[in-house]
Amino acid sequence: MNPITRSLLPFTAVLSLMFVAPAYAVPTAPEVDAVVARSLVSMGDPSRLAQAFARAARGGKFVVGVIGGSITQGAKATAPAHRYPNLVAQWWRDAFPKAEVSLVNAGIGATGSNYGALRVQRDLLSAQPDFLIVEYACNDGDSPACAETLEGLVRQILKQPHAPAVMLLFMTKRTGGNTQEQHARVGSHYHLPMVSFRDGLWPKVKSGELKMDDFLADEVHPNDFGHAVAARCVTHLLKEAQSAPPAKDRTDPLPAPLTTDAYEHTALQEAADLKPLTSSGWTFHPELKAWHAEQPGSILELSVKGRSILFMSHVIRGAMGRAKVQVDDLPPKTIDGWFSGTWGGYRSTVVLAEGLAPETPHRIKIELLEDKNPESTGHGFSIYGLGEAGVP
Repeated sequence: MNPITRSLLPFTAVLSLMFVAPAYAVPTAPEVDAVVARSLVSMGDPSRLAQAFARAARGGKFVVGVIGGSITQGAKATAPAHRYPNLVAQWWRDAFPKAEVSLVNAGIGATGSNYGALRVQRDLLSAQPDFLIVEYACNDGDSPACAETLEGLVRQILKQPHAPAVMLLFMTKRTGGNTQEQHARVGSHYHLPMVSFRDGLWPKVKSGELKMDDFLADEVHPNDFGHAVAARCVTHLLKEAQSAPPAKDRTDPLPAPLTTDAYEHTALQEAADLKPLTSSGWTFHPELKAWHAEQPGSILELSVKGRSILFMSHVIRGAMGRAKVQVDDLPPKTIDGWFSGTWGGYRSTVVLAEGLAPETPHRIKIELLEDKNPESTGHGFSIYGLGEAGVP
């Protein structure tokens, strides 16, 4: 058994020897240990983790929850057991044998923390998780706006009555890029534990000592080995928290927002929930779970409330057109349903308007345009829903 196999087996017994011994030379155990040690960004306030450890030690139901994009969902892992969330959940089972540990994986590919803030109540917090990981550093854009949406998501979690423990995980693109700087601002403000797969890995990749191919299956998604190392980065923090001095049994009140509290108060209307004021040429398709039109000039009008309004549509390299979307009398936005990527379609979430009067209903008009991308062969357009932030 090689050194890396010995290193991984204590917490990844579910993995096969074939997984840890691929055809190319994998990094040695000391190299992986160095990556894991460098990945620890901040222990944060350990009090919530201490409470989670105590609950798990008592036994009974214990829920591990994760939310993020396709990395968290498990893209490129060869089996569910090889995904980092499953490996982290297994660590909790091994560390606390009395606990009945279950995993709620709320990862959705090609989505960011804006959609996460809209759906976290429905997809994750409804299961009352005891320990959560938030992973959006490769999906969010590197801008202050992503700090706002991540902050709203974090505030929703921290407000839960059962005081779950939450940490941030920063993964990496092949280029070494991610949104860690913006997200870490939020994590520091709320004293969250934070781990960076990027910080652990990138220095040795940049120096040529390690190869991204050892850890990533493509431009962003970890292979099985990368998932295992990411899980070890998380569990390294958990082990450090276990050995830390006893924390006070407290749940501090939320501090004032670092950016805004708008995304702490959200509402989500998926396509099936939308009740059009008027509809001409648009039809709700249960199979697509979307309002769909193909004839230019088709018009759909909706009404929502909120300080900010978000629009969700399907984007894919296909027979897709463009739509003009207008909120009240504000300047309209043109949204394209076609894009150049060849890896499939995704749910696009864009902000239509901000700084609105939250108590007032706002009229949304969507018109399918004759104009389209020259490479597109049609005018199809699918609306997945509307989101509201800063709702009354």
